[in-house]
Amino acid sequence: MKTDTPLHIGSAAGFSGDRSDAAGPVVDELIRLGGPAVLVFETLAERTLALAQLARRDDPSAGYEPLLQDMLAPVLARCLEHGIRIVGNFGAANPHGAALHIGRMARELGLRAPRIAVIEGDDLSGPRHRALLQHTFGSQLDGLRIVSANAYIGAESIAQALRAGADVVVAGRIADPALALGPALAHFGWDMDDWDRLAGATMAGHLLECGAQVTGGYYADPGIKTVPGMARLGYPVARLEADGCCVIGKPMGTGGLIDRHVVTEQLLYEVHDPSAYLTPDVVADISRARLEEAGPDRVGLSGVVGHARTSTLKVNICHENGWLAEGEISYAGPRAEARARLAAEIVRERMGPDVPMRTDLIGVISVLADDGGVALTRRPCSDAQDVRLRLALRHADKAVARRLLREVTALYTCGPAGGGGVRTQLRPTLGTVSGLVPRDQVPTRFYLLEEHGHA
Repeated sequence: MKTDTPLHIGSAAGFSGDRSDAAGPVVDELIRLGGPAVLVFETLAERTLALAQLARRDDPSAGYEPLLQDMLAPVLARCLEHGIRIVGNFGAANPHGAALHIGRMARELGLRAPRIAVIEGDDLSGPRHRALLQHTFGSQLDGLRIVSANAYIGAESIAQALRAGADVVVAGRIADPALALGPALAHFGWDMDDWDRLAGATMAGHLLECGAQVTGGYYADPGIKTVPGMARLGYPVARLEADGCCVIGKPMGTGGLIDRHVVTEQLLYEVHDPSAYLTPDVVADISRARLEEAGPDRVGLSGVVGHARTSTLKVNICHENGWLAEGEISYAGPRAEARARLAAEIVRERMGPDVPMRTDLIGVISVLADDGGVALTRRPCSDAQDVRLRLALRHADKAVARRLLREVTALYTCGPAGGGGVRTQLRPTLGTVSGLVPRDQVPTRFYLLEEHGHA
C-alpha cells in the first residue's frame, strides 16, 4: 500500500565501537516528531566482520556487535512503546545470535516480546558456496585460509521483514545505505525498479550511515571549520518524503552542526563516481543533486537520479594473513629524535635485512610515513624533544614477529639513552580480496525468530 506520509529515520551508530549513548537523544527526537519512524544502527565494516568471524570461531554464540547490549538496552522499551522500528547490521557474523540476545534483553527488561526478523544470504563462507567463490576468484584463492566471505546485499529483505510486522530487523553484511532504503520501501510501497526514488532514499541512507560525521564530527577543524558542542554531538535524523527527497537534521538541544558544507562532505564521502554510485539496489547519480538549507541545522537533499542496479554483487573475502608485531618506546629531551632514530636502526640491524619493518616517529612523522621508510629517510633529523618510536612488522612466522617485541623491550638498557614507556603487542592479521558474483547466485530471505523455534 502506497502512502505520502513522511518517514523519519534516525541514526544511532556509524561504526562498531561508536558512542553507546547516541541512541537516546535520537529516540527522543523521533518521539517528538511523531509519525512513522525507524532507528538504524550501522556497526559493520570489512575488518569488523572478519573479526566477528574469528570471535565466532572461538565461541559459536558470539560474532555479533559486542556493544549491542549497551547500544540497544537504554532505548528498546521506548522504541517498542512508540512503534519505532529498529534496523541494524549489528548481526555481523552471527545475526541469529544477535537476535537471540535482543530477545533475552527484552525479557530481562520486562518488556513485551518484540518480533525480531533475521536477514540471511550475505554469508558465502560455507562449503556450498565454494564453487561460486572459486569461479569468481580463481587462483586468488590458492593457499588462502578464508575467515569470511560476504556479499553486500540490498534492502529488499529488510522491507519484506518490516511488512511482515518485525519490530527489530537484524542483518549481517547489508550494504550501509540499505538500512534506510529498506524501511523506505516498506513504508512508501515503492516498486523495486522505481529508480529515482530508490536512489534518493539510498543517498539519504548514505548521509545517515556514518552517524555523527554528517552532524559535524568528521568536519570539525578548529579555527577553520568550527563545530559547537563536540562533546555532545547529536546524531542525524532524516525526514524522508514519498518522492525520495529528504531533509537531514539532528535532535533538539544537541551539539554539532548541519549545514550545506557539512552535508556536502558526507554526500561525497567514499563515492568513487558521483554520476554512478553503485549499491546493491540502485545506481545513484548525484551529479545534479541539490542541497538547500531548510532552517537551523536542517539541509534538504533533492535532484538525485537513479539507474538500474547492476547484475552483480560485491563480495569481500577476508583471510588469515600472518602476524602483526608492534613495539613502542618514548624518548624525550635534547636530541630525542636522534636517539629514536638510532633505536630504530639498532632494531632494524638486529632483525636482519630480510625482515621488512615500518618505522614511525610519532610526533614527527607517522601518519604520512610509509611502510618502506622512504619518507623518513628523506626527512632530516629535527630538534623535536618529545618523540615516541613505533616499530611494526607483519610476518607469516609468529616467531619472527615475536622477536620484534623482545628487541624493542631490550632497548630499555641496551640503549640509546633515556628510553621509556615500552608497550608491545602481537596479534593475527587479516587480508582482503574482492570480486563480483552474479546477483542471482546470492538469494536472500528473512525469518521471524518466533517462527524459527527460538522466540
